[in-house]
Amino acid sequence: MINKAILVGRLTADPELRTTQSGVSVCSFSVAVDRRFSGGSGERQTDFINCVAWRQSAEFIAKYFNKGKLIGIEGSIQTRNYEDRQGNKRTAVEVVVDNATFIGSKAESGGSGSFGGGYDVPPPPAPPSAPAVAYQSGSVEDFQEITSDEDLPF
Repeated sequence: MINKAILVGRLTADPELRTTQSGVSVCSFSVAVDRRFSGGSGERQTDFINCVAWRQSAEFIAKYFNKGKLIGIEGSIQTRNYEDRQGNKRTAVEVVVDNATFIGSKAESGGSGSFGGGYDVPPPPAPPSAPAVAYQSGSVEDFQEITSDEDLPF
């Protein structure tokens, strides 16, 4: 069985970082994700997806993301049952975050390569340059007809 959720959207509010009684960091937030298709009125509809991150992921999200920022989320969908203050049974559906990543330009994420708090992200290494390929005009004499399939390796 597979339970994998991948989201790209904007935070609807600043992430809320808390600590459990045992000292584990937990961060709750909601991500607004546009649907792929527009409704009958021509406007795109948006889903608001609740997310929760634990430990280092929670601290990372709380430190470097805030309301309106684009975020990429990878995790799994989880449901849990609870009882509200009026005694009604409720079910919560949320994405438990495994990985979170920056999405968008540097300017959108904090400008000049800094993502808040003085955390500088180094530029990615340049890809190795491939040697230039030289093409020449060929002629029909450069090819030969294969008459049997027995010599083919597949």
